Amino acid sequence: MAEAIALEHVDPYSVALEDIDVSRAELMQNDAHWGYFARMRKEAPVHYCRDSLFGPYWSITKFHDIMEIEKNHEVFSSDPGITLADRPEDFATVNFIAMDPPKHDVQRKTVQGVVAPMNLAKLEDTIRARAAAILDSVPVGETFNWVDLVSIELTTQMLATIFDFPFEERRKLTYWSDMATSGELAGGPTPEPVRREALYECLDYFTKLRDERVKMEPRPDLLSMLAHGKDTRNMPPMEFLGNLILLIVGGNDTTRNSISGGVLALNENPEEYAKLRDNPGLIPNMVSEIIRYQTPLAYMRRTAARDIEFGGKQLKAGDKIAMWYVSGNRDPEAIHEPDKFLIDRAKARHHLSFGFGVHRCMGNRLAEMQLRVLWEEIMTRFKHIEVVGPIERVQSSFVRGYAQMPVVVHPW
Repeated sequence: MAEAIALEHVDPYSVALEDIDVSRAELMQNDAHWGYFARMRKEAPVHYCRDSLFGPYWSITKFHDIMEIEKNHEVFSSDPGITLADRPEDFATVNFIAMDPPKHDVQRKTVQGVVAPMNLAKLEDTIRARAAAILDSVPVGETFNWVDLVSIELTTQMLATIFDFPFEERRKLTYWSDMATSGELAGGPTPEPVRREALYECLDYFTKLRDERVKMEPRPDLLSMLAHGKDTRNMPPMEFLGNLILLIVGGNDTTRNSISGGVLALNENPEEYAKLRDNPGLIPNMVSEIIRYQTPLAYMRRTAARDIEFGGKQLKAGDKIAMWYVSGNRDPEAIHEPDKFLIDRAKARHHLSFGFGVHRCMGNRLAEMQLRVLWEEIMTRFKHIEVVGPIERVQSSFVRGYAQMPVVVHPW
């Protein structure tokens, strides 16, 4: 059985194809998943895993197959969830990314204004000032955890701004984001009772804030938009919580792990770091390459709405499907030399990390802007951010993230 095989410690080609389970969190925690996906793209691009922590599921591993499923939301439904973990019936949060049109569309439209081009332009100066302050505060010449002092701090400050959340308590947002994605039912380390307690705390805190915003004039922050939007103002508590978690994780986990992933990729590819030092004008293109190369969310789930043949396989109504962005972004049939990190890559925005179709990431431009501004500020201060010790990845097959990344910064 698949459970008996320590997949992260063996040759991917030594395992029977039917025993491969790429949803095992320890694979990504040990960065041991690449060979399995390479094999599946060649031998079983539509792959059935009959036995996993999440029950049976299909894996879609090639770029163009993932695109095809993303475009067909009528057959490949986002309901009932975005991860392979089933919602516990007694704790069933829902959110608009785990809905199909038309309900998805009206809820998304309510909050989309926060990342409208006019608002993004106003946010850029704020992001730059905060990035500068954070970078000026790090201890030069001493080892520190880049994840905590820079990646988490910058994204949490930004998240507090777009929610208009009490700034001095912003680390609550980090905590709730981590709790939402690290539950043991999804392969993470957090016991389910602890996770639920944290998320109920999140719901209670935000409900009080929302009740205050209802009494105020509408403002251009996410919480005010939810409080005053005609399609969101009366959401049931668990739907409100689900949307909060979606916006918190989407605005926090993804960008922070791309910030850390970019530092690691440049350290692993010193010739690319030299290109960056010689030509900081490559930063906007590098940002897209970081997001592709890191792929901060490894997959998204769909559920077959009816029986269908796909990729020569028979999928049944109700079957779980994982669209593995992390694999599609390394598909050589869609991306030239995909395993290479190239900051001057042509068509660098040709990737799956933001999804595609009606569920394409709402905050993609904000994420790109945060990364661009941060790297612009980094390059005026530091010649080298040197990774000086072993990194620690998070225990998850959904979030490709980092807990520890010891670095030393070297000024010009």
